[in-house]
Amino acid sequence: MRVPSALLGLDALTLEDGHLFHDRKGRPRELPPASAPLADTHGHLTSFTRHDPSVAICRAALAGVRLLVVPVDPVDEVPPLFPSAAAYLSWIDEQVERAAERLEECARHGLVPPEYAGYPDLPPLVERVRIVAGAHPYGAARLDKAALACLEELLASPRCVGVGEIGLDFGPYNELPADVQETAFRRQFAVAREHGLPVELHIRDSQDPDDHSAHELAARVLAEEGMPSAGCDLHCFTDGPEVMAPFVELGCHIAFGGASTFKRSDDIREAAATCPEGLLLSETDCPYMAPVPLRGEECEPAMVAFSAACVAAVREDVGVAMRDQTYAALWENACQLLG
Repeated sequence: MRVPSALLGLDALTLEDGHLFHDRKGRPRELPPASAPLADTHGHLTSFTRHDPSVAICRAALAGVRLLVVPVDPVDEVPPLFPSAAAYLSWIDEQVERAAERLEECARHGLVPPEYAGYPDLPPLVERVRIVAGAHPYGAARLDKAALACLEELLASPRCVGVGEIGLDFGPYNELPADVQETAFRRQFAVAREHGLPVELHIRDSQDPDDHSAHELAARVLAEEGMPSAGCDLHCFTDGPEVMAPFVELGCHIAFGGASTFKRSDDIREAAATCPEGLLLSETDCPYMAPVPLRGEECEPAMVAFSAACVAAVREDVGVAMRDQTYAALWENACQLLG
């Protein structure tokens, strides 16, 4: 069935031939079949340059995503992108409502989200778009009283399920001293503990492949502060098993995204293969790092289908778990931590 792309207002990726995904040359890319609902535990909606956020939510639903967690930053998003926490929350409500309208139109053309055997009565994605709120390490020096007040407003929203992304970034785009970042990290960690909420971590080392000081300091902070009773996840994990090990020992979930599909990411795939089943998560970190076979496109939540498929395939290939088992774990872990 040919479905006009105008049906969803699509731009770079179309539905003209009935496929959700296409490469840069317009060739269709088959959606990997999943045996359980999909969860994108970290997908930005305010950073798109080529996609309408409501379209991205709609397409995610059609790809089988039933849980989407959206980070919002009280320093770098509210403001300057939104004048207040209330304005942001109104905006995300509007995106979800528009996505629901698009999905109704899709259904009239026979295009509906997939169902999964063994998962009856699943709420639609538009009823499970959540947020986590926290100041990214880039804004650590600006985590003042006003930012903390904004954070509290966001945490009070019924959509909010955690504090994040918070942590340490020693990469090339952040010149803030480590102690400034650590202070903001610990301060927000305390906020999460006060609210009984899980934490989403952003940890990035320098460009030196042998330098893991950000991860080492983060693990020490977690050990000293104590793991939040509600849990914690290390988002956008892009290292190997050795870097992952201290976080796993602390009981931290590990989230794998598009980078796990890249040709030279054997270390990430090894980590995905050895991560305890109960700590596995899937994400996109959209609009960044679109997975193979769509690398180079602007990433969106629907593309978590490819990342989850990669993790499931790797674990089956090494004999750790059958694909169905991994798909089920990715879904159940996300629901327990952030659902």
